[in-house]
Amino acid sequence: MALILQYLDDMHVFMDKHGDPRTNPWFLMSSPLPTLIICLSYVYLVKVLGPRFMENRKPYELKNVLIVYNFLQVLFSAWLFYESMMGGWLKHYSLKCQPVDYSDNPVATRMVHACWWYYFSKFTEFFDTIFFVLRKKFDHVSTLHVIHHGVMPMSVWFGVKFTPGGHSTFFGLLNTFVHIIMYTYYMLAAMGPHMRPYLWWKKYLTTLQMVQFIGIMVHAFQLLFIECDYPRAFVWWIGMHAVMFFFLFKDFYNQSYSSKSKVRAKSPQPATTEIKDVPYKNGAVRNGFSNGHAGAGAGAFARARPVPAGN
Repeated sequence: MALILQYLDDMHVFMDKHGDPRTNPWFLMSSPLPTLIICLSYVYLVKVLGPRFMENRKPYELKNVLIVYNFLQVLFSAWLFYESMMGGWLKHYSLKCQPVDYSDNPVATRMVHACWWYYFSKFTEFFDTIFFVLRKKFDHVSTLHVIHHGVMPMSVWFGVKFTPGGHSTFFGLLNTFVHIIMYTYYMLAAMGPHMRPYLWWKKYLTTLQMVQFIGIMVHAFQLLFIECDYPRAFVWWIGMHAVMFFFLFKDFYNQSYSSKSKVRAKSPQPATTEIKDVPYKNGAVRNGFSNGHAGAGAGAFARARPVPAGN
């Protein structure tokens, strides 16, 4: 136990020594452990505790809650995108190489605050999954979905702790832009079936998400081939996250929209022909069925049952 406590103390000293002093005193920034615990609790909640809680309950009707939630996420994402632009990407940042500005310059400080709020937004997105569980949409709580939401807060924490600004904030810039569109789609979908004719672009939303990750990969990995005063560790950290998410989303795209999946989805299911209740007539049953006994009088009915077609 003493060894564990010593390790935690050493880690805390390391974090304070090498972390950005501007974010060190901020909420959840002193140590990665609270964020890790929250992420693990999220996974347990949506994969174990939540389904167990809903097992014998009816799905909750959350239409109005979902509309409001997604609308707020659109506003939050739009504000984060705006702050990222004003904090550097609109006028001050370079797409080729952008070191972190650790000064108290107002523009740099604005980006630091935007980074922390982007980190915080990853926790608010947990409600995407929680609402799926409460509505018993367990098929939506996929491996892709849980990994994507469960990993992001921990990943972003390291960025806010050590490099709040500079090159890797391009990830957040693209991600918040995509989320404006994504949560707009979710908001419209939550309004009801009458909106379905206007939601034909779902497939292209997934494509946009994959394009986002390609852009992040190219933007991050270019620093492996040029000189730039930006930590190589974070180049790999951001770039490999983009690679992982790209292939996860690509797998989802192939399963959802590939021609083979469409053929499988459209293939006819085994049909059944139901024999309707028909009255006995003179001790015999119409449609070729007999109850095997002559004792049933007129007015009795044969039991309806499904019969596989073709048999």
